[in-house]
Amino acid sequence: MSDLRDEAYTPRITESDVVYHGAVWNIRRETFDLPEAPGLVRDMMAHNGAVAIACVDEQERILLIQQYRHPVRARLWEVPAGLLDVPGEAPIDAAERELAEEADLRAGRWEVLTDSCLTPGGSSESIRLYLARDLELIADEDRHARSEEEAGFRFRWAGLDEALDAVGAGEITNSIAQLAILQVARILRAEAAGGPVLTRSVDAPRLLIDGRGDAASGEPASAGGARTDSSGSSGNPQD
Repeated sequence: MSDLRDEAYTPRITESDVVYHGAVWNIRRETFDLPEAPGLVRDMMAHNGAVAIACVDEQERILLIQQYRHPVRARLWEVPAGLLDVPGEAPIDAAERELAEEADLRAGRWEVLTDSCLTPGGSSESIRLYLARDLELIADEDRHARSEEEAGFRFRWAGLDEALDAVGAGEITNSIAQLAILQVARILRAEAAGGPVLTRSVDAPRLLIDGRGDAASGEPASAGGARTDSSGSSGNPQD
């Protein structure tokens, strides 16, 4: 097995203070020592982490959702996603909740595609991307009532070639949507070729901490899901 992998590392942290309390996220200032550079001071967003879902249907299309994003003044094509903002909620449970709330869907088969840090120079945000298949619509009477920006959602099932072309042409700019499209392409091509399909089970541990943990101590929050997917062990290689 390759040794090409990120390494978790917690330096000696001498000060850690919240310098700004926000409506959703706080800004924390920490002073810490690295062997190569002592006395560093960094401000960072203490982000509680997120999940995202690449939904693939029986026609091998990926579900995209268009949502307005005010900081960039654009309606972006994205995949279903949401914050780990429920205390004690496992990432897989958050993913199931977000899929139901944002796309009116349930999935019978779940796997982990990636764990990613989006802006590690200034934020602790990490996001777990799932692959969801064996999809079914939630009954109308059980659907979540969407509000605010979510009230303007548009949905599109995109073929893989169309989605890849949109990424390459710079027409889909959301980084998680780009990653989801590229990962789905990897999975579907491996399956079509009959080769090994590298995914992880929903309870695979996470390397990255998030803002739900104690940032001063470096202790991670929940390392993954507390249970396996509904189909049991997938037999895929796991980290």
